[in-house]
Amino acid sequence: MQAVQLVRQGTFEVIEVGVPAPEPGQVLVQMESASVCGSDLRTVFGGHVVAFPLTPGRPGHEGVGTIVESRSASWAVGDRVLTVPMPGVGACFADLQVVDERFLVALSTAASPHQIVMAQPLGTVINGFRRYWPTGLSADGCTAAILGAGTAGLFALQLAKLEGFSRVIVCDLEPARLEAAEKLGADVVVQAPERSFVDAVLEYTDGAGAELVIEAAGFDACRAECISATRYLGRTGFFGLPEHAGAVGFPLAEAFARGCTIVMAGNAQIEEGLTSFHEAIELIESGALDVGHLLEPRYALDDIQLAMDMAHERRALKVSFELG
Repeated sequence: MQAVQLVRQGTFEVIEVGVPAPEPGQVLVQMESASVCGSDLRTVFGGHVVAFPLTPGRPGHEGVGTIVESRSASWAVGDRVLTVPMPGVGACFADLQVVDERFLVALSTAASPHQIVMAQPLGTVINGFRRYWPTGLSADGCTAAILGAGTAGLFALQLAKLEGFSRVIVCDLEPARLEAAEKLGADVVVQAPERSFVDAVLEYTDGAGAELVIEAAGFDACRAECISATRYLGRTGFFGLPEHAGAVGFPLAEAFARGCTIVMAGNAQIEEGLTSFHEAIELIESGALDVGHLLEPRYALDDIQLAMDMAHERRALKVSFELG
């Protein structure tokens, strides 16, 4: 089968490898579609410590496919699935991948693979959002502010609108991403660094700050800005990946003074029942949440280097692969 292999930082090769064999409790999935996650870019271009070369197919973990061999009592050959393995374990940048039975979500046969694969990143954002803003907490009259308008930030924007926030502020460096945010319902967009995210949030909240602030960029300076933009006794959600390993500076005194609740996202893949991924599928299939801005460009695996460079250079909101 064909797979890609990360042979050194930033460089892939397309190779032929043997078909992997599932062990008890695992299945073999014929991949149809896969997409690139921000965590993949950290692995490929630096930020995560890895040993080269990576196992073929890695670091891809956002995928859709059909089971062609099963050693699981829960899944059968022919089942169509969303694959949601833990980051670092997935190997969906290949024709086939082995997935543990715990990290699969059933799909209908009618679902478009390139549309429904977005349920994987959406599920992780839903999982985080439900932790930042628990079900039952009223958003009426509240402001949500989101720093970062990539895939995660734009999903968080749509979830905030669905939740009923009265105002949603979105900040990013890229004009194209802010244009997408406006189309998806952002009430205020902030072009950084020309305009300060913190100043904009304070301006639109009469100096109080937002009830919910979400960091979706993955930089220490952005996390600090989010604390400064959070209202007294507000809630701050950190979705962005750590910028690097080890201890980091953090504005603890300011966070303490604000009394804000700080919640980390992560590990949606081990949520009981994979509830957030099921919800993501329902939102996409019902049309309640728009993923149309994420469906292009799509590439063949042979174009892995071009695709990864495009994603790394932020020339596309989301990059995906057509497989099978």
